[in-house]
Amino acid sequence: MDGAAQDTYKTIAGAAEAGFRDKGSRFLAYAYPVSDEEEIRAIVDGLRKRYYDATHICYAWRLGPEGEPYRANDDGEPSGTAGRPILGQLLSRGISDVFVAVVRYFGGTKLGVPGLINAYRTSAGEVLDRCTIIEKTLDETLTAEYSYITMNEVMKVVKDMQPAVVAQEFDNLCRITLRIRNSRAAELRTRLEKIEGLTVAE
Repeated sequence: MDGAAQDTYKTIAGAAEAGFRDKGSRFLAYAYPVSDEEEIRAIVDGLRKRYYDATHICYAWRLGPEGEPYRANDDGEPSGTAGRPILGQLLSRGISDVFVAVVRYFGGTKLGVPGLINAYRTSAGEVLDRCTIIEKTLDETLTAEYSYITMNEVMKVVKDMQPAVVAQEFDNLCRITLRIRNSRAAELRTRLEKIEGLTVAE
């Protein structure tokens, strides 16, 4: 079970949005699945254009299977009252490769530090409650080269271990590229390398 735990992580299946109000202030929350910081910058730019008249656009994100790197941005709200409560919702759900932004329109009444923390935490929580949480695996890809006469042996290993077949070439020298979760990659490599004349390319 330990091996399985190390090569999976949780993220969200798709984007979602939610809203929250407190003392006239409106909070619009958005969650997106993301894969890198460039994608995050594009989303932030898009939100700033769309909500050019908003008082604040605060956000937090985590990337990668370990949830690092991560960032929390208060966008002018008192330090620690916006980005960190949003990040806290990502941490409490144990999800990564996720970006959450909360757009605030000030309603004329100050919420104070506890009120702000509650509003941003609640907004982030509500949008994440609308997301479907999925599990992703960390995979390894390997390419094997083998002679046509050992095809049946190779296909038996593929049938037994069920890796994803990424690419195949059949010629005098055949090539197959396979993808499998990290915890099973060593076993797949060992079984393939037992086939006479087969080489696993790095």
